[in-house]
Amino acid sequence: MPAPNAKSAQLEQRLIDFAVRIVRLAADLPGSFAGAHFGKQILRSGSAPALLYGEARAAESDKDFRHKCSIALKELRETHINLKVITQSGLYPTDRLVDLLDENNQLIGIFVRTVRTMDTKINKLKK
Repeated sequence: MPAPNAKSAQLEQRLIDFAVRIVRLAADLPGSFAGAHFGKQILRSGSAPALLYGEARAAESDKDFRHKCSIALKELRETHINLKVITQSGLYPTDRLVDLLDENNQLIGIFVRTVRTMDTKINKLKK
């Protein structure tokens, strides 16, 4: 099992890779008003988790770490909705986004577990 720092670095790299894929998707969306709108939306929400996790790794406390991770989770959930709107509206072919949606869901799961683990740890320290 990798050391905590190695696992953190692996997660950070996954988030960076995810953000790069989102950048490429945003660039490939049509130049219509809707394409531009959702391109900007998904670019912001899909790149934010990598940046937030980078900040979280340098958190000043467990509460600070948990807070930054919870914001990253919110951004991942927003990205998931953006991906669904993009595919269901026909702005981008669904079959080309299956892997990206899967990675998005896996990252959401990781952050749900992280936030819950931090909640448990913070609550134990209060007692």
